[in-house]
Amino acid sequence: MLEKKDIDLERAVLIGVITKDQDEEQSKEYLDELEFLTYTAGGEVIKRFTQKMEMPNPKTFIGTGKMADVQQFIDENDIGTAIFDDELSPAQERNISKILNCKVLDRTNLILDIFAQRAQTSYARTQVELAQCQYLLPRLKGMWTHLERQKGGIGMRGPGETEIETDRRIVRERIALLQAKIKTIDKQMSVQRGNRGAMVRVALVGYTNVGKSTLMNVISKSEVFAENKLFATLDTTVRKVVIHNLPFLLSDTVGFIRKLPTQLVDSFKSTLDEVREADLLLHVVDISHPSFEEHIESVNKILGEIKGADKPTIMVFNKIDAYKAEPYDETDLQEVRTKSHYSLDEWKRTWMSKLGENALFISALNKQNLEDFRKRVYDEVREIHVTRFPYNHFLYPDYNDLDLSEEE
Repeated sequence: MLEKKDIDLERAVLIGVITKDQDEEQSKEYLDELEFLTYTAGGEVIKRFTQKMEMPNPKTFIGTGKMADVQQFIDENDIGTAIFDDELSPAQERNISKILNCKVLDRTNLILDIFAQRAQTSYARTQVELAQCQYLLPRLKGMWTHLERQKGGIGMRGPGETEIETDRRIVRERIALLQAKIKTIDKQMSVQRGNRGAMVRVALVGYTNVGKSTLMNVISKSEVFAENKLFATLDTTVRKVVIHNLPFLLSDTVGFIRKLPTQLVDSFKSTLDEVREADLLLHVVDISHPSFEEHIESVNKILGEIKGADKPTIMVFNKIDAYKAEPYDETDLQEVRTKSHYSLDEWKRTWMSKLGENALFISALNKQNLEDFRKRVYDEVREIHVTRFPYNHFLYPDYNDLDLSEEE
């Protein structure tokens, strides 16, 4: 058994901007999420820097004055990494690296690094490496800064560009190789999905760290890896689940996140095929998170991009045990009551009431309201199954007619 040992966390600073499209509150939420990503990747956030501006500086992302503040703090506090909340262009990354003289990452690079840590299977590692190569290709020039010290003249012309071109060719060849490998695996995965027959397929989707894997473990009585970190699950897990005597396939997919890198959506195409080919989606939401409505929008946006938005969907509001409304003082005339003060019952009377039976409130960890969840999923899967096999309807009675005293 491995001994537990203390790991030295990388000291990092976070840098974000407040613009007309991203107000102060949103910027704080994004930086909170970026801090959680940094912690997941093995870093410790020492300080955050934010700047109000019309739009990010095309050369250095933030203004020169703020950049000088960041540089001074990095020099004085032995900071090794500067992490920016938005994706930096190759030119911005080069310019900032010259000024700060430390490792410069953006949100995309950080997410790719976490994916590289979490990838367990050969397929997941191939997908992540493809995304990393696609991200790296336009940024190679900045990695050859050591050649700047070379002077021109006789015998000194061209080696830098030659090295860069060689590297670019190697990366392009690697991308082509990985794409061919993924194409082969896609065919294998397609055959696997075909071999599952005509069983009803249900897919768990949702933002990262909302409890999809925990719910999978409870429902399928399996042991899928689950942890309170972002992107704990990368590899799609498919399990046969039986609710009473009704079997169906349940798949646990990779979690989504705001500002998800486009390279990942492309390289994880086959993983997301589980969502595309599902008959029913269980959209899991962490209702205890203050920005859960924005998380729902982000997931719906990505579902639209992968052509999975039109599927029958049940909204599963998880972590009701952790939900706490902010205290509201009715005697304080200056305090305005907002959504953050809503109780769970008040939330149920908002837009959620329009969802009707398609809104479930559970706690997968504490197993609260799981009987309601099983009943709703049973009814929906039974309807899909009976539509597909009309002559099988007598095999699966109505949930209310089942003998619930029998152990599953």
